[in-house]
Amino acid sequence: MLRFMPVGDSMTIGSAGEHTWRYRMWQHLRATYGGPFRIVGPRETLYDKATESPDSHEYADPDFPRAHLAGWGEGWQHMVPLIGEAVRTQRADVLLVSLGLIDLGFYTNAVQTAANARAFVAEARAANPRIHLVLLPVIPNVRVESDAPFAAEVAAFNELLAKAVADLDEPRSPVLLASPPPGYDFRHDTYDGTHPNATGEHKIAEAFAEAMYQAWDLGEPYSA
Repeated sequence: MLRFMPVGDSMTIGSAGEHTWRYRMWQHLRATYGGPFRIVGPRETLYDKATESPDSHEYADPDFPRAHLAGWGEGWQHMVPLIGEAVRTQRADVLLVSLGLIDLGFYTNAVQTAANARAFVAEARAANPRIHLVLLPVIPNVRVESDAPFAAEVAAFNELLAKAVADLDEPRSPVLLASPPPGYDFRHDTYDGTHPNATGEHKIAEAFAEAMYQAWDLGEPYSA
């Protein structure tokens, strides 16, 4: 039994009424992965914009394993103290991680964010020395058009993340850097310049799926 845990910020938890890329990934794995698997995580809810709290179960299609470790407004620094316990209790084998945008936008610069990413990997490995990780680069949002320093931090962090993956990858506990979602454009693949719409959800799921297929021969090429 292979256990996948999605980890992320608002783009991963999603909000009321959405499918989320987690749903698209589950569909893909169900169709292409040749063995038993589970989607795991200590949380199941969506973010409710009306109440401004993560207490909604109103998925566009609730009939799927909704477990995750994601939070609206949470970044690498928030997940570092949580990931060890989550990996242990959920017995996670593969982490699908999409973090960094909220960090760079509100909390930490590129260097600090990269240090938190390295700490996250260390904590995950302390809980499971054979954990597999797929890390998604930060997907720029609409803010890069009007905030040049922010755009520079995003670019700098993605370079530092690539270096961290190269440094941290090891056979027992591989770390993959997924390619940016193919053709992703915040003008067309989000509903507000940041959060993915249906096409964006598919493209994020595809980025993770293609990384695992190409590096580990897990599943098959992504087909929406």
